[in-house]
Formats: sequence, C-alpha cells, structure tokens
Amino acid sequence: MSAETVVSVARACVEFDGEHVLENVDLSIEEGEFIALLGPNGSGKTTLIRAILGLQPLDHGKISLFGTPLGRFRDWHRVAIVPQRLPGATSIPVSVWEAVLSGGITPRGRWRPFPRSSRAAAQRALESVGLWSRRHDRLDTLSGGQQRRVLIARALSTSPDLLVMDEPTAGLDTANLQALTALLAHLHNAGTTIIVVTHELTGISDLVTRAVVLRNDHHESVKYDGPPPVPADFNNDVHPHHDDPPEAPPTVELDPS
Repeated sequence: MSAETVVSVARACVEFDGEHVLENVDLSIEEGEFIALLGPNGSGKTTLIRAILGLQPLDHGKISLFGTPLGRFRDWHRVAIVPQRLPGATSIPVSVWEAVLSGGITPRGRWRPFPRSSRAAAQRALESVGLWSRRHDRLDTLSGGQQRRVLIARALSTSPDLLVMDEPTAGLDTANLQALTALLAHLHNAGTTIIVVTHELTGISDLVTRAVVLRNDHHESVKYDGPPPVPADFNNDVHPHHDDPPEAPPTVELDPS
C-alpha cells in the first residue's frame, strides 16, 4: 500500500505589496517523512507554513491536506504545531496542565468539560516530556526550555498525524539537543509526519529524510529538495541570516526537573 500524501502544494504563489514572497512552490510530503524546511530570513519559510495551515491565502496555486483541498479540510485534529513560544505565556495565569489540555479545544467543544480520554492523553504527553510532576505549576514559573516542552506536550496530546515545529532546536546545548532528538526520533518511528522549520540541521540531520531549501526568488522559491546533507552551494541558505534583529532564544533545559 502506498503512503498517503499528507501535504500537496501546487504552483503556490504569495505576494505582499507586490513583492514575491513565495513563487511557484511545488511540494508533496508523504506520510512518515521528516522534512526540514530551510532557508535564510525572508525566504518564505513561515509564509509557506502559514499557507499550509490555512492562515495565509495564496495569490495563485493550490494546497491540499491528506488529499482534501484546503478550503474543504476539516480534520484539524490531525495537525499540530509547536511554536517557538506560547503567546501570553508570561502574563496569563494558566497552569501547565491547563496549557496542555488546551491543545484539544475545538470550536464546538470549547465550553464542554474535557473528556476522560483528553485528560489521559494530556497525562501521557506530559510524561513523555518529563513534566508530569510540574502539571500544577503556573506556566510562567517554568524556564524557557520547560515551556518549550509544555508546547510539545500540548501538540502531542492530540495524537497528530502531522506535526509542524518552528525552530525547535534554537538555543539548545548538546545534552538538551540530544534529549529533544530522542523524542523526535520516537515520534517519527511511530509514524508521525514531521515538518521542522529551521535555519540549520545541527543535531537533527540523522532524523531528516528530506531537506527543502527556500530562497527569495522571482522565478521559483524552492532551490533544493532532496536528502541531506544539503549541497555546499546552499551553505549560505541554511544558516542564520540577520537581516532583521533576531529574538534572543530562551534558555532551554530538556532534562526533567
């Protein structure tokens, strides 16, 4: 049986104020792939992910998720995203447990009590990232790295088929990177399709099955699509470029505390 096509992007184009941010993007991601989406700042990585998630309209082209055109796709429980940080994490008095449970909120069920299955899934997710003992703590009392682990648990609690992660390795030391890599390896081995938006492959190159390099170009944004390592010609595209002042990465500690 052939693998299911999880993401299909055909000739996708996005423009902002006449500027081409994405141009003629063709991309097909199959079930079980581990994709690294690479490129310098301004290359369109975030725009492409927003388009795939239905948050950025296309000027031209088509996108499908799990074989369904994006405009008709409703199975959003199959998709989870791990941002670099949770908006409001430092100002909203929410517990770790509440933050993880919130990953299962749906428009129709937002006012209903969480079912036992959701609570069990949240417990398993927190245990998998080593933070079950901190479930009653306020989220804003955790370190930046612990908050990152909460975001991962929040995504895992929905048992997604597609996991999208934004710069998950930013700011990690060697030990913490190894811990995160082990978790990602477990998810990938379990069949989860993973897209990691990143500047470089440090620490995850052994997991990545395919690298997609974007570059701001008026003809075609995808400049490389193939297995790692990325050819030397693209070295300048897969390391941080500081056209805009970058946000300081949080101090990340992946070992349970």
